Amino acid sequence: MNPELLAVRKRLLEDFSFYAPNALKIRTKDAKIVPFKANVAQTRLQEIVEQQYATLGRVRIIILKARQMGLSTWVGGRLYSRVSQRPAKKALVVTHEGKATDTLFEMTRRFHELCPEALKPSTRYAGRRDLKFGVLDSGYAVATAGGDTVARGETITHAHLSEVAFWPKSSSQEIFSGLMDAVPKTPDTEVYIESTANGVSGVFYDQWKAAVAGESEFIPVFLPWFIDPTYRIPVPDGFARTPEEESLCETYLLDDEQLVFRRLKIAEKGRDLWMQEYPSCPEEAFLTTGRPVFDPQRVQALQLSKSPALRRLAFEGDKFAEHSRGELTLYRDIKPFEQYFIGADVGAGVKRDWSVAQVLDPDLNQVATFRAQIDPDYYAHALNALGKLFNGARIIVEANNHGLLTVTRLAKDLAYPNVYCDEVVNKDSPDEPTRRLGFNTNVSTKPFIIDKLRAELRSGGINIVDETTLDEMRTYIVTESGKLEAEKGCHDDAVMSLALANHIAEKRWVPVSVDDSWYVSFQE
Repeated sequence: MNPELLAVRKRLLEDFSFYAPNALKIRTKDAKIVPFKANVAQTRLQEIVEQQYATLGRVRIIILKARQMGLSTWVGGRLYSRVSQRPAKKALVVTHEGKATDTLFEMTRRFHELCPEALKPSTRYAGRRDLKFGVLDSGYAVATAGGDTVARGETITHAHLSEVAFWPKSSSQEIFSGLMDAVPKTPDTEVYIESTANGVSGVFYDQWKAAVAGESEFIPVFLPWFIDPTYRIPVPDGFARTPEEESLCETYLLDDEQLVFRRLKIAEKGRDLWMQEYPSCPEEAFLTTGRPVFDPQRVQALQLSKSPALRRLAFEGDKFAEHSRGELTLYRDIKPFEQYFIGADVGAGVKRDWSVAQVLDPDLNQVATFRAQIDPDYYAHALNALGKLFNGARIIVEANNHGLLTVTRLAKDLAYPNVYCDEVVNKDSPDEPTRRLGFNTNVSTKPFIIDKLRAELRSGGINIVDETTLDEMRTYIVTESGKLEAEKGCHDDAVMSLALANHIAEKRWVPVSVDDSWYVSFQE
């Protein structure tokens, strides 16, 4: 092979942006077979993939996207190019339903059948759901989540997990874990998780959150609807922007043709489905199944403007000490002589649910959060140290279930002097109420403290900066039966502890500044 042809062949092997338009054919929406030329969204994804591959030698990407941006096509083409040009590679595509499985395999079959002969590998076997390339000993297969045995006992080098948010909820975690076990953490392996959103529970939502928090090897890629140049409609006569649309234009630099497209889609789908399928930001995409308790726009605004943590501390012995992975996160410095208020929700203990304490100052700034899986009796010791750290803060403990042990140990055994007590009116002697340690949450008191917190959030009276707290507020809902609770699969420990802290917080008195014009006017 002469040097020029060798250089071209090498580029076809290594550069997918060059390979795709020269080797792959796709079927367009208007039923034409054309060379695969990447659109804006596909080009953006390709840049991120190539950067990660160059850095790590492998790809781990999770994609949250708007509908019909061609990302499944790009990933499918990428996988075909890798396994059809390299020996001993195995690609697997897993979709959410049989129809989608057939569609993606048909796309890959088209790649293979229309590939130039010089690049097409010899085919040992071509079935309804798999291709095997003889000389290379590589292959490509598709499967449906929940409907097929997925990757059991196999080694997969390239995986495309499509519309993961719509995989069967009962088995999605098991299927995902099995697939990830089948992909070795070695060079030249690639895993793509991609989906539109579908609620705030399930493996896709969990993996997206973990990627955003930097807690997994996956890089989160969000592609909003407005980067697609086809998502626009000519502006009709008499068009005028609403105040909401003006705000969107300022935030996302939209034009009127994009706004017209948005209006028509909202009219067609409704606002909630529009945000889920055509999100402008990740927070819009993940909708709850019930009615949100807290104003989603206000929560989103706080998430976008939140400040980073100052430092973290760990509970060691009987006090808190600096530790980069400590349970206590400080967002503001502790002021000498300042009054603080701590709300404490009590979990069941180690390796179960979370115990969370929230610290507010008199201006209702969220100063710190404590979050740990800790036994209820030992939690009392942590609260004792926390209260002392914050100048003898007033502490309110939810006394239901395991909380009764915590508040009893805190007030009586550790003799913490500033513990909130309920006053219970006695029927026989109403003038002599009984004092009861802690706060009992029930069908009457829970809506009361949640509504107080909701009102403060709506008015802008409380400043929340903790990501976990804001996430829980987004997924705290009113169910169809009228209950206030966390979305299925989510937590509410941070919400309840914040509501408790807000309940006992005494706002700082701010003098009203007035001039003396009223006095002059009165004299006249």
